[in-house]
Amino acid sequence: MSAIEVSGLRKTYRRAFRRTGIEALRGVDLTVPEGSAFGLIGPNGAGKTTFIKAILGIVRPTAGAVKVLGGSPEDPRIRARIGYLPERLHLPHAWTSTAFLHTVAKLKGLQPDRAAQLRLLERVGLAHAVDQRIGGYSKGMRQRLGLAAALVGSPSLLVLDEPTDGIDPMGRVEVRSILQEEVRRGTTLFLNSHLLAETERVCDRVAILADGRVLREGRLEDLARSGARWAVRFAPGADAEALGAAGFQSVGSEGLFHVEATDPAALNAALDKARAAGALLVELKRDGQDLEAVLTSTMGAAA
Repeated sequence: MSAIEVSGLRKTYRRAFRRTGIEALRGVDLTVPEGSAFGLIGPNGAGKTTFIKAILGIVRPTAGAVKVLGGSPEDPRIRARIGYLPERLHLPHAWTSTAFLHTVAKLKGLQPDRAAQLRLLERVGLAHAVDQRIGGYSKGMRQRLGLAAALVGSPSLLVLDEPTDGIDPMGRVEVRSILQEEVRRGTTLFLNSHLLAETERVCDRVAILADGRVLREGRLEDLARSGARWAVRFAPGADAEALGAAGFQSVGSEGLFHVEATDPAALNAALDKARAAGALLVELKRDGQDLEAVLTSTMGAAA
C-alpha cells in the first residue's frame, strides 16, 4: 500500500491583474511507499513546500489527484492520522508546552493525556522546560516542541518540513534518532530538508524536485550508484605499478584505488590479480555519490 499517491499534480498561483499565473507544480507524479523514509530535495523555489501543502489539503491543486493514507487529505479522519511540522512554526508565546500539546490532541479528536504529553516532551528533550512559557523558548526548543506536536497520537504519516532548522548538531542527532525510531515502528516519514546530509542519514528513498517537476526518484542507494566502479583500499606497501596493470587506478589517497567491474566475476578476477601481486585487501565498497553529488549531477543534466 502507498502512503502518498500523487498523479498529474499541478498548482498555479493566480496573480492579481495578470493573465498568467505562477506555476509552482507542473504535473507531478509521485508514490511514497507505506513505511518508507522518503526525502524530497531540490533547490529553493522548486515547489517542495507547495507539494507538501497539497498533500496535506492546505492548498487545492489546480489539476491532478492526491491520495493520502488511502483517502482524501481533506478528510478529518485522514488528517487525524498525520503528524505535521511546518517550515515556519508559529506558537502561542503565552502558553506552556503542555497546554499547546493539549490543544493539538483536541484538534485531532483525541482525549488529552498529560502523562503522554510529558513523555513526549521528555522524548524531544524538553522535560526541563515543561512549565516555561513558549515565548521564552529558543528557536531550537520551538522546533523540538513542533516535533512533539507532530508525534501526538502516534501518527501513521509524519510530514516534516525542515525539522532540524535552528537545532544544534547534537540536537540533530537526537532528532534523527527519534525519526528512525518512528520508521522502525512502521510510521511513514516524508521529509523536506535543505540539509542533504541529514536526509541521507534518515531516508531510504528520495525524489528530486526542480521547477515544479520530479526529475529523479528512487531508492537512495540506486540513485547514488556510480555505474560499475568500485573503491578498493589495499594495505600499505602494495605495488602500484602491478595494480595498475591489473586494472586498478590510484585516486591519490594512500592505498585507495578504483576498479571497473561489471559483475561479481569480473570484480573477483581483478582482486585475484591484485592478491597475486602481493596486495592485501583491507576495504571494498561500491563507489557511489553522496546526495549532494546526485542533486548536482541531476540539475546539471536537466539544465
